[in-house]
Amino acid sequence: MRVPTFIALGVAAFMGFSAGGAAAADCPRGTLDARFCDRNGDMVADVPEAKDQIDPATLIFAYTPVEDPAVYAKVWDGFLKHMEKTTGKKVQFFPVQSNAAQIEAMRAGRLHVAGFNTGSNPLAVNCAGFVPFTMMAKADDSFGYEMEIITYPGSGIEKVEDIKGRTMAFTSETSNSGFKAPSALLRAEFKMEAGKEFKTAFSGKHDNSILGVANKDYDAAAIANSVMKRMIERGVIKADQVKTIYKSQTFPTTGYGHVYNLKPELAEKVKQAFATFDWEGSDLKKEFEKSGEAKFIPITYKGHWEVVRKIDQAMGVSYACK
Repeated sequence: MRVPTFIALGVAAFMGFSAGGAAAADCPRGTLDARFCDRNGDMVADVPEAKDQIDPATLIFAYTPVEDPAVYAKVWDGFLKHMEKTTGKKVQFFPVQSNAAQIEAMRAGRLHVAGFNTGSNPLAVNCAGFVPFTMMAKADDSFGYEMEIITYPGSGIEKVEDIKGRTMAFTSETSNSGFKAPSALLRAEFKMEAGKEFKTAFSGKHDNSILGVANKDYDAAAIANSVMKRMIERGVIKADQVKTIYKSQTFPTTGYGHVYNLKPELAEKVKQAFATFDWEGSDLKKEFEKSGEAKFIPITYKGHWEVVRKIDQAMGVSYACK
């Protein structure tokens, strides 16, 4: 598959740094950057020695940049106040404009707690020392979303093959449902490759792709249906402005966690904040119940992100930091 220049540059943009730190022969790390160790085999960075641990006076939190940051600053406000009480720290919401910027912020030490979207989780884990431990789920503990390929009524596109010769929008190269999964599936199931059988556009965010289709700016788009459901519930688009022509298997949703070098006692309090948050009456519930979420459940990167890593492998994605 020919990789668009945008992708090659985008993936490299936040990985262009020199690896250093832990490099001893007794430091197994798998695909993790050379700064990290993984002695217990859980595929995330181990807690470093005490001298390398951090205990910030203010915890910086960022939500994955899939939609309007201003909207989500309010949505997360009640939860962040709960985290302040649980941790005894000030907590500040940090709006990020791209997956690359979010990963770079954590790698540089400017971001301590975050929700990384499905596709960028592996890069955050391997290059920034992200340690995901929870995600949202429905009341019955079920979780996940599907990648959908959507178009607009009257587009002339009734099935995936009809996209040939048309323009299809992706979000960004780090997005699972917005780029990696649809690219792999289109190639494997329909023998269609970007830049050959169809033209591509990159919108930057799921809501941009969805709005672009609804407004007939794009012929089709690959999106996370959880985002689309919330946009329909909020009245941003009407359900009859789009139609689905393909729906994937279920993927894990945004993974929430902390940077690997938080002081263990503080990291444990961050986990407690997620585990003890009362969803009832919260803005978080009002927003996320639109796509079914009603609680946080414990997860592991090694287990829950296996399907995502398999797609990355099929796509030839490297987690190496340079």
